[in-house]
Amino acid sequence: MNWHIVEGGWKQFKGKARKHWGRLTDNRLDVIAGKRVELAGKAQRAYGEIKDKAEHQLTRFLREHNKDYDPKRST
Repeated sequence: MNWHIVEGGWKQFKGKARKHWGRLTDNRLDVIAGKRVELAGKAQRAYGEIKDKAEHQLTRFLREHNKDYDPKRST
C-alpha cells in the first residue's frame, strides 16, 4: 500500500491519524487532507521532532494501519 491510498481514503484515516498524533487538531487534519508532506511538517512542529523522526512516524503509521484499511467501506 502506498501513501496515495491514505490520501484517497483520508476520511477513514483521519481518526487514526488523530489518535496517533493527538496534538494535531481536527482543523489541522482537515487542512492536511492526507498529504504526506503536510502531515510530516505539522507533526514535526507539534512534537518538536527532527524531519527523519517525523518520516519514520509516518512510515510506522502506514504500516500499522495497512491491515485496517478497507476501501469499500463507506465514509
